[in-house]
Amino acid sequence: MTPLLRIHGLRKRHGERTLFDIDTLAIEAAGAYVLTGVNGAGKSTLLRTLAGLERVDACTVEFEGRSMPLYPYPKALRRAIVFVHQHPILFSTSVFHNIAYGLLARGDSRRSVAPVVEEAMAWAGVAHLRDTEPARLSGGEKQRVALARARVLQPRLLLLDEPTANLDGPAREQVMALIPTLLDAGSSVVMACHDRDLIGLPGIHRLKLRDGRLELR
Repeated sequence: MTPLLRIHGLRKRHGERTLFDIDTLAIEAAGAYVLTGVNGAGKSTLLRTLAGLERVDACTVEFEGRSMPLYPYPKALRRAIVFVHQHPILFSTSVFHNIAYGLLARGDSRRSVAPVVEEAMAWAGVAHLRDTEPARLSGGEKQRVALARARVLQPRLLLLDEPTANLDGPAREQVMALIPTLLDAGSSVVMACHDRDLIGLPGIHRLKLRDGRLELR
């Protein structure tokens, strides 16, 4: 089976230091992966590279069997890959408009967007916060809004940077419960994390970044 995404020769340097040098990274369609490694190993930078937010040295990319460059970042990847930051940046509007933003930016009509956003808010358990300003949300609520904002875009690949970090017990469990449903919807998910419960979810493949190399475990 052809992987959803395969990258060859993925290399990133910070000054004289090689942060990572990865011969091949392959992500299967509807696959779930955790990316582990010590602090400073380059996990977040790797996710940002895949999302087109960090430039890397020359490499080759195959997306759904089609060859393309990673830089300039291709439109096909920009539409298919969504990155969710550990500390999501939300606009100072409302929960509804934050979730709707990406769809409206793509040119979807407000009429078609509204029911999609309503369904996503229900999925994320934030429907009761529909008109709330993000500044009033807890960390767990912000993370669930960010996941809903990503989900409505129907990404082929979702990149999550420490999705449960700094959340209390109930909030962490609420976010964790959403992950399997993203996979059920057909998205591949790669999560940089240290959370043992996320790492131990059924069917999760473990990628470990160590000394600049990527190990599949």
